[in-house]
Amino acid sequence: EVEFLKSHGVEKEWAKAKYSINKGLWGTSVGGAETLTSHQSLPEEAWPTKIVNRDGLMVEIGFEHGEPTSINGERLTPVQAIKKLQEIAQPYGIGRDIHVGDTIIGIKGRVGFEAAAPMILIKAHQLLEKHVLGKWQLYWKDQLGEWYGMLMHEGQFLDPVMRDIEAFLENTQQKVTGKVFVKLEPKRFELIGIESEFDLMQSKHGQYGEMNQGWSGEDVKGFTKILANATLIQQSVQNND
Repeated sequence: EVEFLKSHGVEKEWAKAKYSINKGLWGTSVGGAETLTSHQSLPEEAWPTKIVNRDGLMVEIGFEHGEPTSINGERLTPVQAIKKLQEIAQPYGIGRDIHVGDTIIGIKGRVGFEAAAPMILIKAHQLLEKHVLGKWQLYWKDQLGEWYGMLMHEGQFLDPVMRDIEAFLENTQQKVTGKVFVKLEPKRFELIGIESEFDLMQSKHGQYGEMNQGWSGEDVKGFTKILANATLIQQSVQNND
């Protein structure tokens, strides 16, 4: 194709034409000869965005009910927040990776991508969830989220079960409101911490590794005995030796 265009007088820089680049709101995919192999990496020139920022930068991301609504205190819609964070973080080369996945027809595929804002938002959102959701909320959200993503990827968006999963996922986000602080560095970012009125670490019932005012040593003895009861029964019945 390139030779055909050249023979018809079309002149341009053809090096980039070696790569298929598709840009969207949630990232940019990069495919080329290297991604058709299982071992080669994409060269620096294949990536659409160059690394130009070298100095560390702190960013504050605001969430309301699980959705990003502000960047550094600036009120934004979720789409605007994604675009704003992408604009800030992309010049650091954050979010570059190569994805390997399965297609619906059974073929494995490999493609490069750069997705600075999505990668930061996903991790920042997960950190906020860890602070405000309960143990089993976190567990089942992860399980159903994986299942939902697989069905979506295989074109099953209209299946009624998707509405059921969405109802659960939406309900888990009621208290996922607060700020997440992130430090940007070349090719990486660091989650610094969060602030939220729903932060369960702020509970007055106790702190991890510190004195606890919620129960006594005798309470702990009783709790330990009850907690071990099922194991004790199984051991006594099945392990006679």
